[in-house]
Amino acid sequence: MHPTILRMQEIVSKGDEEEIKEILSREVQFKPPTYYKTWTGKDAVSAVLGHVGKIVHNFEYTRIMGENNNWALEFKCKIGNLDIVGVDLITLGEDGLIELFEVTMRPLKSIQALREAINARVMKDPRFLNFKSALS
Repeated sequence: MHPTILRMQEIVSKGDEEEIKEILSREVQFKPPTYYKTWTGKDAVSAVLGHVGKIVHNFEYTRIMGENNNWALEFKCKIGNLDIVGVDLITLGEDGLIELFEVTMRPLKSIQALREAINARVMKDPRFLNFKSALS
């Protein structure tokens, strides 16, 4: 298995932005499950993923499929008392860092709960005023 994917399994659910930055390319693109916009850039993406790691709990990767630069990591977790099942679709660059990180999830009520929780956190994080320009 690719070293970045192994490292991702160790750190993604912790919500530690500095560790998350280690596996992201400078111009990484993140496509969240909560709305149809793309976050671009290591700082913005690590901040978003950092917040998500503090919102969800019991996070576990259950299946990993892929090779070379394309990976799919199925996961399960909870937000409050709601179950979430999803897939992280990862594209690695030639340098082995994550260039594209797209998340799909279900069910809808869990996605809505995640959106509400992330918006509440982001509204209190002044860095996100600067990150608005990172949205495509």
